[in-house]
Amino acid sequence: MTTESLTVDIDGHTLLLSAERAAFDPLLGALFIADAHFGKDAVFRARGIPVPAGSTGETLARLDALISTHRPESVVFLGDLLHARESHADETLNALSEWRARHRELALTLVEGNHDRHAGALPDAFGVSLVKEPYALGPWALCHHPQTVAGAYALAGHEHPVYRLATRVDRVRLPCFRFGARSGVLPAFGSFTGGFEVNETARGEAIYVVAGERVFGVRP
Repeated sequence: MTTESLTVDIDGHTLLLSAERAAFDPLLGALFIADAHFGKDAVFRARGIPVPAGSTGETLARLDALISTHRPESVVFLGDLLHARESHADETLNALSEWRARHRELALTLVEGNHDRHAGALPDAFGVSLVKEPYALGPWALCHHPQTVAGAYALAGHEHPVYRLATRVDRVRLPCFRFGARSGVLPAFGSFTGGFEVNETARGEAIYVVAGERVFGVRP
């Protein structure tokens, strides 16, 4: 399956918004991913909720597709890389280890999110640099929690934004990117995540929804 990217201008800087729910800065060679929540299915099963396995593998396959398309030099995770302490289950760590072995050349940075503090860090062998928000990279202030940062445009996650599109007979909630004057929020990247509807809170912002293999703009 081939998914498309939409090139947008954000505060005078180019970003490619992917239908895989990530953003790529072609000048920095940096791929931005929010809220992967690896191992969330393992967490649920450890807590007695019988959800199917496989969300980590599905999320990593989408990440592989992005890397193949964009050839980034670095990947910056905008918080919540892991879901909880039980994400350190063998099934999750083994999948992440195999993925990392295929991409040893990539620089990986994690902007610490609220779930990361509870989950604990990945082993040092994964080579993930942990930083606090806001993390300055080029024109961006990279964060987990949505906020404004003086002198930079803030990109964040945490919110898992979705946008409701409706007709007289039907409606659908789609993952979305939202961009205001000084800050923006990326959709959750993980395959097993919920969503927060932003129709009422994103008025006046630029909204780009993900529908299958496409990304397109809508007017609030």
